[in-house]
Amino acid sequence: MPRFKLTIAYDGTAFHGWQKQHPPADRHPSPPIHVDGDPSFDTPQEGRVVLRTVQEVVEQAARKVCRERVVLLGASRTDAGVHAHGQVAAFTSNPCPERGEGWPEDRGTDRLVRALNGSLPTDVLIRDATIVHDDFNPIGDAIDKEYTYTIASGEQRPMWDRNFVYYTWHDLDHQRMNEAAANIVGEFDFASFAQISHGRSTTVRTIFGCSVELTERDGLFGEVHQPRIVIRVSGSGFLYNMVRIIAGTLFEVGRGKIKPAAVADILVACDRTRAGPTLPPEGLRLEWIKYAEQP
Repeated sequence: MPRFKLTIAYDGTAFHGWQKQHPPADRHPSPPIHVDGDPSFDTPQEGRVVLRTVQEVVEQAARKVCRERVVLLGASRTDAGVHAHGQVAAFTSNPCPERGEGWPEDRGTDRLVRALNGSLPTDVLIRDATIVHDDFNPIGDAIDKEYTYTIASGEQRPMWDRNFVYYTWHDLDHQRMNEAAANIVGEFDFASFAQISHGRSTTVRTIFGCSVELTERDGLFGEVHQPRIVIRVSGSGFLYNMVRIIAGTLFEVGRGKIKPAAVADILVACDRTRAGPTLPPEGLRLEWIKYAEQP
């Protein structure tokens, strides 16, 4: 039974996040995918509908391609509106050639990628597929992951990448932001940078790197060159909304409301009210996830 590791990119704008959700019915249900003429294969429970999530969409595509009840496990539960370049997920196939079910190992991962992408909407892309060991866990085996948060600042409101950046008219000092970012590298109690209802037993986390850089995006359709401030954060794990709160705190540093050195004091305080706001989801992107044994 081969186990497949998928690297997935997606535009999170039209998704209710990564994780499957079956809330009370308050909108039209998504049409089920029928497998072998069985209309109950993927039908939601009565009175409940399936919100459009990345996990649901990719899992349904894998079930259609493999013609079996695939269960997809993802590494990071990104929120609604958050994007990904390197999300990781895995599923195990149970090939049965007699019934034409499953995806045998000898059929190849390149063909699997093509088949999945042919069944996916245009805002999701399988970038890569590899065969991994039977016990591979995308969540528990991860040792490092990186997010970026992108801000557009200045008088000109962004147009073509507006769903992928947070816009502010404030002029931001990216050098002050980068100076402040160095204060959160290391192992700390990040209670000040976590939503109060984070639901975790401990708020201690390790940040391997945090930096802020100024980049320029080439203008499109006659636009002038537009600067973008990119906040880059990597670590072993993150609390709910942690990166967006870090970005909000550095944002306040950039516009002069918080001194760079004060970020260290905010960490020690373990007080959410001391940190900056939670910035909106559209500027956040999951870049990559690393594992101890790269398959």
